[in-house]
Amino acid sequence: MAQFGSAKAVLEATSEQLQQVQGVGAKLAHAIVHATTHVDVQAEIANCRKHDIAIVTLDDGDYPRSLLEIYDPPYALFTKGRIRSQDALSIAIVGTRHATQYGKRVAERLSSALSRAGLTIVSGLARGIDGVAHRAALASGGRTLAVLAGGVLNVYPAEHLKLAEEITAAGALVSEFPSRWPISKGAFPRRNRLITGLSLGVIVIEAGLKSGALTSARHAMEQGREVFAVPGPIDSRMSQGCHALLRDGATLVESADDVLEALGPLVEASPREDGTTIHHPAELQLNTQEQRVLQAIETQPTSIEQVVVATGIPIPNVLATISVLEMRRLVRRVSGQLVCRM
Repeated sequence: MAQFGSAKAVLEATSEQLQQVQGVGAKLAHAIVHATTHVDVQAEIANCRKHDIAIVTLDDGDYPRSLLEIYDPPYALFTKGRIRSQDALSIAIVGTRHATQYGKRVAERLSSALSRAGLTIVSGLARGIDGVAHRAALASGGRTLAVLAGGVLNVYPAEHLKLAEEITAAGALVSEFPSRWPISKGAFPRRNRLITGLSLGVIVIEAGLKSGALTSARHAMEQGREVFAVPGPIDSRMSQGCHALLRDGATLVESADDVLEALGPLVEASPREDGTTIHHPAELQLNTQEQRVLQAIETQPTSIEQVVVATGIPIPNVLATISVLEMRRLVRRVSGQLVCRM
């Protein structure tokens, strides 16, 4: 399989070379080969360096693994700020640009709670629900990613310029388009697939029947992501889309715990800033003692005696905690004295 060491090498490659890369077909290869007719490549690379914009390609080790799982991952991402390994634990929050006070209140509460639990909040920097979700994550001291429908130096809407700067410092602006690429109507559905592709699931808060948030929900379903919806007043036009999702099988959300309990296990463990690793989002609900016991249990059979020694917690407390972890489906008994992580 072909490997490219830089963005310059990608843009200088032939169509045949590009098609040797997994996920790159004839259409995408043609678009990359002819990109120089639309973009001054050398000027773009220089501009990205000047503004500290990273160009991350499919061949790079820090390309988000979650995007590798979707049908049509972009070959290159332009990021202002940085995507970190801990962002594998991400949840998307999307909704109408014309949010009611109810929708804004729910978005702020869910984004704050999930951010404090340790999830990165992903959204699209739009007015309404998106903006509230980003701000709540920042106010909670958490991380947030904003996926744009244009270049990362072409922030839209303009009133979110300051918010975009704050996101860059505590997360990243992300786009598949060159840094100053203009906004186009057709780019929003493409952006939506990246919002869900970067996330374990998507929460829809207030959406009309023709809302772009429903496009995000459809992308999430196609990508095998969890879809959540917040119910609203039955006479609110802004809740009709959410109610349609609920009828179609979306998970009803009333609190952050509803989200954490419904999300499935991670493809690979996600590191945390404290040096521990997360295998399942439900682990974010655990208290200190439960976390200590869980971290002492390996994916291979581990004796209860080992857990007691590693944690320094009395055996009756360890046994009680293991029972709680079993009920949360985070560990399982191998035998009377052996336990392992799920």
